[in-house]
Amino acid sequence: MHASLSVASDPRLPIYRQLSDLLRSRIEQGHWAPGSRIPPESELAEQTGAALGTVRRAIEVLVDDGLLTRQQGRGTFVRKADFSNSLFRFFRMTGEDGALLMPQGRILARRLAPLPAAVAERLSLRPGAEGLCLDRLRLVGDKPALLECIWLEAGRFAALAELPLEDFGDLLYPLYERACGAVVARATELLTVGSAGAVTAERLGIAPGAAVVVVDRLAYGYDGRPMEWRRSWGAADKFAYSIEIR
Repeated sequence: MHASLSVASDPRLPIYRQLSDLLRSRIEQGHWAPGSRIPPESELAEQTGAALGTVRRAIEVLVDDGLLTRQQGRGTFVRKADFSNSLFRFFRMTGEDGALLMPQGRILARRLAPLPAAVAERLSLRPGAEGLCLDRLRLVGDKPALLECIWLEAGRFAALAELPLEDFGDLLYPLYERACGAVVARATELLTVGSAGAVTAERLGIAPGAAVVVVDRLAYGYDGRPMEWRRSWGAADKFAYSIEIR
């Protein structure tokens, strides 16, 4: 393989797996930005000395893993996750005309503190590691819609510890990328149902003990490492589940 693209890989693996590891490392290192097109298969074959079929098979591995996406007639691109409408899968956020409304974000509190043991485990960090916690309220118009508790690794997101709260904006993932160079590639979510405690109820403007839907999200970077854990609470009467089954 071409020296400029060499990467440590298990030589016992098939060549296409070694090549997929090589391409994966280039994505993780930011050599190809999210949303950008990677070189054509013929160019990669020339650069690496691998057969065209081997390159194609290596790319298919990354397509199956969700790192790359093929666009017919355009090429192969680094997949850029879009979380802007993810909340609409679970909560109805619409205006009087039925149009979807993008909730605004307001940081209520920010603090540096040791990560709770359960959060540290989810983020694959040692117990007691320093974390950055953000309490955030999502509003539709002037009405509270969601309350969020977000935990991040303090060192990796140090720039956010000093950022003026008014500069956080409504969407955090673009901010992570812009301020910290941290790009979210994918996330997993778990939904449960609970009851609102006193603080949650006050911030959401609902009665204490009212039913709430709880969404736990764990977000990962392109390197496969967990980078953000968040828990969101929303009033159960705003909950809706929609999925297309084929």
